[in-house]
Amino acid sequence: MASTIGERLAIAPEVAEALRGGRPVVALESTLISHGLPYPQNLEVAVASEAAVRDAGAVPATVAIRDGRMLVGLEADDLETLANAPVGSVMKAARPSLAVALAAGGWAATTVSATMIAAHAAGIRVFATGGIGGVHRGALGIPGSAGPPTLDVSSDLEELARTPLAVVCAGPKAILDVPLTLEYLETRGVPVVAIGQGELPGFYARSSGISAPIAVDDVEAAARSAALHLGLGLGSAILLCVPVPSDAALPEDVARDAVEQAIAEAEASAVHGPALTPWLLARVAVLTEGASVRANTALIVNDARVAGQIAARLP
Repeated sequence: MASTIGERLAIAPEVAEALRGGRPVVALESTLISHGLPYPQNLEVAVASEAAVRDAGAVPATVAIRDGRMLVGLEADDLETLANAPVGSVMKAARPSLAVALAAGGWAATTVSATMIAAHAAGIRVFATGGIGGVHRGALGIPGSAGPPTLDVSSDLEELARTPLAVVCAGPKAILDVPLTLEYLETRGVPVVAIGQGELPGFYARSSGISAPIAVDDVEAAARSAALHLGLGLGSAILLCVPVPSDAALPEDVARDAVEQAIAEAEASAVHGPALTPWLLARVAVLTEGASVRANTALIVNDARVAGQIAARLP
C-alpha cells in the first residue's frame, strides 16, 4: 500500500511533461470549486484561472484528491464533477485531515495547506490561491473581554512556514486579524511581499491600510525575490500579495464595514470553529449585495495570472 506523499501522487501527463522539461507550472487549489462559490460560478472561475495561467506562459495544475490519490492536474470532467457535486459530499482536506481524506476514498478538495504539500512533492514551485487563512479575531483573546482565547489559527500559516513555495494571493482574508497574521508569519520566517504598492492588499479592497512588511515594484522584482528565497533553502514559503483588480475592488471603507458587521453578527450567533469562515464570507456577500463575490472571483483569476507570470520568470 502506498504510504508516502510521493507514492500517493497522480500527476497529469501534461503537468509531468512540463516538469520534466523544466517548464513553468502553477498549482491551484480545489476548495474554491467545491466549497468557495456556487455552481456555475465555481466552474467558471476554475476554468478562467487555468486559462490565466496558460496565458501567462505556464501550465496549470489544479490539485484534488480522488480514491486515495492526490491528483496534480485535473481534466475538464474532473472540474465539472467537483463544481457540481452535492453540498457536503466533498470533504475539505488540509494537513490535519489529509490522511483521513486519502483513506476515505471518493473526492476531497484541497485547501492551501494540502495543495502546498502536493505541489512541493510534485516539484512545483509556484502556487496561486485567493487569500490565505490566518489568525482569527479573538484567537489570542480580546482585550476587556471575559471570554477565553479561541486559539483559532489557520493551518495555512504553519504550512507557509514549513513548505518552500512561492505563494501568490490577494493577502490574508479580510475577515482575519491581519496585523496578528503578519506577526505570526514574521515569527515563523515567512516573508510577506506586496507587489506594486506599499500597503498590504486588503483582499476585497486594493489596500488593507496596513504597511506591507516588504514591497517590490513589479512582477519581475517579485520573481527575483522568490527565486532567491527558494534558492537559499530557508525552508519556508514566500508570500507574494497582489491587489484585486481595480475594476472589481470594493472601496476600503465598504469592505471594512461589511466585515466588521459580519464578525459582530457571528459573535452574537455563536458561530465559531470550521463553520466561521464560510459563514462570514457568505454574510459579507449579502451585506455588499454580491460585490464581495465579484471581487473574490476577480482576484482569484488575477492571482493565477500573476502566479503564471512569476513561474515563467523563475530560473
